[in-house]
Amino acid sequence: MNNKFLYKDANRISSAVRKGEVSAREITEAFIQRATTLNDKYNCFSQFLSNRALKEADRVDEIIGQGGDPGVLAGVPYGVKNLFDVEGVTTLAGSIMYKGQPAAEKDATVIKRLQKSGAILIGALHMSEFAYGYTNENSHYGPVKNPHDLTRVSGGSSGGSGSSVAAGMVAFSLGSDTNGSIRLPAALCGVFGFKPTYGALSRFGTKMFASSFDHVGPLARSVEDIAATYDAMCGPDPNDPVCHGGKFVSLISCLNQKIDGLRLASLDGYFKSNGSDESYESVNQVCKALNVTKSVKINNTDSARGAAFVITHCEGGLEHANDIRNNLDKFDPTTRSGFITGTLLPANWYVKAQKFRSWYRTQVLNIFNEFDVLLAPATPFSATKIGQKTMKLDGSDVPVLSNLGIYAQPLSFIGLPILSVPIHGIGDMPHGVQLIAAPGKESSLIKIASYLQNEGICVAPIANDAV
Repeated sequence: MNNKFLYKDANRISSAVRKGEVSAREITEAFIQRATTLNDKYNCFSQFLSNRALKEADRVDEIIGQGGDPGVLAGVPYGVKNLFDVEGVTTLAGSIMYKGQPAAEKDATVIKRLQKSGAILIGALHMSEFAYGYTNENSHYGPVKNPHDLTRVSGGSSGGSGSSVAAGMVAFSLGSDTNGSIRLPAALCGVFGFKPTYGALSRFGTKMFASSFDHVGPLARSVEDIAATYDAMCGPDPNDPVCHGGKFVSLISCLNQKIDGLRLASLDGYFKSNGSDESYESVNQVCKALNVTKSVKINNTDSARGAAFVITHCEGGLEHANDIRNNLDKFDPTTRSGFITGTLLPANWYVKAQKFRSWYRTQVLNIFNEFDVLLAPATPFSATKIGQKTMKLDGSDVPVLSNLGIYAQPLSFIGLPILSVPIHGIGDMPHGVQLIAAPGKESSLIKIASYLQNEGICVAPIANDAV
């Protein structure tokens, strides 16, 4: 086949397959070959699913041959973070302690929905153990490398999801986001990463980290692909008690729409401290393109981050209490202490953190009475070196692991839809800008991101190292 399709986004691939310009099998074979060839270099995939993928591709071709509709993502290869259940595959969640467990009996809900849309699952992707970690330097499986610089981290915990998309190993991927685990890899690898409203997408068939925070969502190289994959996965699921399916408005229908009526502001205060000049300049570039002149401050965001830490550790410790009792020596050393801490925190801390969470959410929602979309950096600095422990900010050395998520974490625990859009060309590595909306207002984010992409401000080319 013509390798030009390897460098196309999902919508262009699907269009070509549906028109008969190329078969789903040809596309799938080409992507599997590319991904398996590049995997030693980037360490994105934990397992390839070639037999399954080719069967799915043949089914798409069969439907097309019979004049049927194979779905909007027909023939599009993708990968999933290895905390999603895949039928016949053991769900690792980045750990070694699950290796001997039985394989999943069925696919996660979102995988079933993507399969119905014609998408082709080619493999499972590496992640930080149990979705805990901002750099994806997994002690068991090695670090996932950033395609823009192999000496740098990919971001976590969905590092394989971000790196594989940036390297063109898949057209899109699925990740999970508890405290920034979709947005950080998207920002550091220079792609789009989408955390929808809490409960909009089903989490049934995924390993939880902190259930009251956990979201799932797509990473991709275009706004069109974010919209198409979200539309394919959206909808209520009785198997996930928090999945309401969102106020479903087709995000594809929001592409290329006018943004004149949307009220925009950048986040001030906390979100303009403790970061690098490059991270602030990324936001300034987006503000300039959108003619954003207003800013707003969210009070008590430092406390919000502290409350998020308490709730995350408590829920994570409870989720993994049996593993802590029985398999403590098998934990990644970088996650072990955090999970232990979660089992030791007093219950009243958790209750107080939840009360604060409710108060903070109300304050933030009040801001959306005045503004539709808020802008903030996704990370305080670009991708750090693999093995790097500290980063100098404002003249002081700060720990990388506890500071990389400072702009993502305070917004995570109140369930807002957030889209991280990529900025290239400021410094030597990509950055990300968070577009933030009120719950259920995903459409506003897609409109803004579509405009920025059309203006050439936010684009996500395949990393030069991977071409």
